[in-house]
Amino acid sequence: MKGVGDANAKMLISYTGSAENLFKLPASKLKKINGVGPKTADLFKDTYEVLLRAEKELKFIQKHKIETIFYYDKRYPKRLLNCGDSPLFIFCKGKFDFNKLRFINIVGTRNATQYGKELTEKLITELAQYDLNLVSGLAFGIDICAHIAALKYDMQNIGVLAHGLDRIYPGSHRSITEKMQENGALVTDFLSETNPDRQNFPSRNRIVAGMTDATIVIESAITGGALITADIANSYNRDVFAFPGRVHDEYSAGCHRLIKQHKAVLVTCANDIIEFMNWDLHNEKEVPKIIQSQLFIELNPQEKKICEILSQKEKISIDELTGQIAIPQSSIANILLQLEMKGVITSLPGKMYKLI
Repeated sequence: MKGVGDANAKMLISYTGSAENLFKLPASKLKKINGVGPKTADLFKDTYEVLLRAEKELKFIQKHKIETIFYYDKRYPKRLLNCGDSPLFIFCKGKFDFNKLRFINIVGTRNATQYGKELTEKLITELAQYDLNLVSGLAFGIDICAHIAALKYDMQNIGVLAHGLDRIYPGSHRSITEKMQENGALVTDFLSETNPDRQNFPSRNRIVAGMTDATIVIESAITGGALITADIANSYNRDVFAFPGRVHDEYSAGCHRLIKQHKAVLVTCANDIIEFMNWDLHNEKEVPKIIQSQLFIELNPQEKKICEILSQKEKISIDELTGQIAIPQSSIANILLQLEMKGVITSLPGKMYKLI
């Protein structure tokens, strides 16, 4: 209901005993509840349209086998529950346990540099030894690099969306989200038919920060979503870490600011994070082989063709590939993403690619 936030909703349900009782209570009695003003109470005078929308959503979640986890459910993320602005409920799709030990989120700029991408991959490789669970926001850049790396090392992999579960944004990440649901989940507190509008992303970031023990910022400009996530994490009294870059690097300026303002701990490797968090250094598991190649031994004809072209050059641009193969550029971009996810190629600055 527009005008009733998560905190007010929890208070009202607590007072009336259930959501059902709340909708049966006359507006005149609602006004007498401490903290409920006349505007909020008046919202409950005519709830036909609201309940009709709820019924529509119920049909959607049943059809697509989406789980709705309310804040009083045992499966609700306990870390998130401790946050004052935690959502009343979350929609989830996949195989997950939100209350396992050691949850981290990795965030950063959408304009990730090669340094940032390589750092993200290396960090996940090292952290995979410690049975960690990853949360990120599925955005271009650092977020998707973290999700892809987590897939390679079989980490529980959770993507938090800034829209409903009837769509994936960016659309090019759809195939990755499908694999993530095999050991992880897609999570949102937005209803279906909600677009990924700009104002939704800070709301999404509070879930990313709230579900985790630590926020790790890889790269960020002086402003950006990663810094919002870091600030939210600080407000929740969660640990925040940032990797430094060169002094004048645009996409390290945000990390440097966090460190200078004592909002993040400077780290240079996974071990720094593990030691600071006091996670058992002697409880690591065997390092998984680089990329679980047995999952990705099959390449389709289009993927093979692109690999053949790449094998003849040190690196190649997507434009050059388009000129050599009779496939639309939009399709080539998706194939390249699949190959990168399979650990066959890596992306370079300037939309260049090379075989690993």
